[in-house]
Parts: sequence; C-alpha cells; structure tokens
Amino acid sequence: MRVADLTTPALLVDAAALEANLADMASALPGPRLRPHVKAHKTTALAARQAAHGHHGFTCATIREIEGMAAAGLGTDLLLANEVLDARRLGRVVDNGARVTVAVDSAETVRAAADGGVREVLVDVDVGQHRCGTTPETAGALADAARAAGLTVRGVMGYEGHLQMLADPAERARRTTGCTDRLRVAHADVGGEIVSGGGTGTHAMNTFVTEIQAGSYALMDTAYTAAGLPFRQALTVLSTVVFAGEGRAVADAGLKALATDHGHPTVPGGTVVSCADEHLTYTPGTPLRAGDRIRILPAHVDPTVVLHERLHVVDGDGPDAEVLDTWAVDLRGW
Repeated sequence: MRVADLTTPALLVDAAALEANLADMASALPGPRLRPHVKAHKTTALAARQAAHGHHGFTCATIREIEGMAAAGLGTDLLLANEVLDARRLGRVVDNGARVTVAVDSAETVRAAADGGVREVLVDVDVGQHRCGTTPETAGALADAARAAGLTVRGVMGYEGHLQMLADPAERARRTTGCTDRLRVAHADVGGEIVSGGGTGTHAMNTFVTEIQAGSYALMDTAYTAAGLPFRQALTVLSTVVFAGEGRAVADAGLKALATDHGHPTVPGGTVVSCADEHLTYTPGTPLRAGDRIRILPAHVDPTVVLHERLHVVDGDGPDAEVLDTWAVDLRGW
C-alpha cells in the first residue's frame, strides 16, 4: 500500500523519524532510566519498539492502558501514574502475573489500592503542578499508612508537567530544580528505591529522579518542537483538500482528527485560519486543487492520537511513500 491509497484523515508515523527518536532517547536515558509513558501513543506495537530499545518498565495513565499492556506481554513493570478509587481491575492484572504499581496521594487511594489487590505503590507528591499529589511534608505519614495497610512502598513520584514546554531552557531547568527539591524532601521521609518523574521537556535536566516518565518524544508535536527539544516530528495527519480557491483551502481533517488544546495545528507553508468538526481552513502558500493531499502537524500528540483507530507507519514524504505497517491504537477507551 502507498500513502496515496489511504482514506483521509489518516494518522501517519514517519518510520525513520520514529526510530531516530527512540534511539536518541535510549542513548540519553538507557534501560531503566526511562519509563516510557504510553499515554502519548496508546499503541502496544509502538511500546514493543520502546521495549526493544531496552525499556521494560512503562508508565500508564489509565487502567485500560495497564490491562492492554499486560495482555500484550509488556507487563514486566507497569506504573499507573494516576490515582484511582477502585483498583479491582488492577488487582486482577496482578493476579494474572503482571507487576503493577499505582500512585497514591491520600488515605482513600491507599485504601483503594489495598482493597483492590494491588501490592505496590508510589507516593505521589505535588511538586508544583497543583493537580494530584500530597505535600512533601505529609508524604512520610502517607507512606507509613500504606505500609500499615500491607502495601510495599517503592518510593515517590512527582510530575512537573507545568514546566514541560517552557520556551526558555534555562528557566525550565531552574524551575525543575525547585520541583525536585520538593521531591527530595518527600523521598527523605518515604524511602524506597524509586524516584519517578519528569517528561519529554525536562528529560535532560531532571537529574534527581531515578527514572523519567517521558512519552511525547517518540512521535512529537509542534508544541514540544517549539521548546527546542532534540527529537524529530514523526507524527502527521494526512488530509485531502476538498476546496481550493478564493485565497483559501479547506481540508478534511478538523477537530475530530486533530487536538487543538495547545493551539492550531500547522500546515507547512500555510497559515491555519480555523478548525471545525470535520474541516481545517487555511491560507496556502502555494496554489492547490481539490483532491490534493497535505500533511498536517498536530500541536498536541496525545489527544490527537486517541482520535484515531490506527497509526500508519510510512517510509518517506510523498504520495508514493510506502506504508510499511499499520498499528492499532489499541489502548484507547476506558
């Protein structure tokens, strides 16, 4: 199959760019130094490629991701880096032989883990994002409560998500140090062999943690690219121009194919004007005709991928580029 044979909109992954990203990150953070976050791609076939680069522990955002990774034989060491109040499905995954650790940040989430059959936890610490997480000062007491409930406390985690795409690397590094100072205080009281955190934007500067939870590096998007990170844009959305004229072009990929929470997507050589449910309107830099194909760069990889059922791995840029493989986005849903 060639790219020209695909029905649009379609999610494309450049094989060479993906492999370069995986290899570069494996060189920067080898083996257990990286715990790839599958929420960015929700695809077990891509996770298997990350495992082939030496990363056998994975970060997940949902119970569905935990279940799917375990079913795909990738359950050596799975971390659910979110709190849940019903862990029974996680307990069943543990009973079936996978290793599952869940984040806890309150007495309620500790009780849910124990009642659900999960045996291992990380204490989640709020390092400045002000989403989930306990305070550094209360982390030790929460760890004691988890141990009293029969749980093994493997360590702490904290995510500086609010810093990932700061444009100034020096400012990003300075503020990351402030976040890790909070995590350091918590770990001193909690103990354990794991200090987990970070992401694609801080992977090179968060040196205190024992493992980085990066995910977007594999596929990338325009928001992360703008932050000056050393990874290639591997993900594009293939779209067909359905109208061209009067100084504008309209393509068949809108809000149901492209996430816009980080701003408009990008059409190389053009200027995006608006996104509607099924359409993207932009001012093209060169003349176009109805039926032409374009590749759109998403602004946010995670919620763009989840809008699609499959990823097409392709070799090259043009319409005659070969489709090397098609991977199901099989970790979608709840």
